[in-house]
Amino acid sequence: MRINMKPAVVKSLSETKVEVIRRFDSSVESVWKPFTNSSLVSQWMLGPPGWSMPVCEIDFRIGGNYRNVFRNEVEGLEIDITGAFRKIATHQKIVQDEQHKIGSSKGGITKSTVVTLTFESVNEGTNVRTLIEYGSKKERDEALATGTGAAMEMGYCRIDELLLN
Repeated sequence: MRINMKPAVVKSLSETKVEVIRRFDSSVESVWKPFTNSSLVSQWMLGPPGWSMPVCEIDFRIGGNYRNVFRNEVEGLEIDITGAFRKIATHQKIVQDEQHKIGSSKGGITKSTVVTLTFESVNEGTNVRTLIEYGSKKERDEALATGTGAAMEMGYCRIDELLLN
């Protein structure tokens, strides 16, 4: 049963920072798992309909790397996200570097971000705060214009379903 479910709230904190906060009606320990286990990440972090995640690799440790490849099955566009974990405080915080490669290797666009996930126990649930630091105002604005918050909420709704099972 869903109690006090709210869609993700997206806020611009500065010219280069965006914060996304989402509440889940489960314990921090339960919510932590879908963010840190590749078999669970590949079930929820899919984006809008028509996208798949053919690659999801996570070496979840400080200094460990990850790679997620998203593919638009209709257009054939791929987004390759790679990175490394800077900080991990179990059930509390994850800090990771990300490189986004959009499109083919020759004509692709690469962008870098730093993502900080904070997990907070609140009123029989968990708030997940995602702070995304972009390289420039232009990159932040482009991400917001493409519906980053709505895509994240789609994934978070899938986490809700995982947590119910």
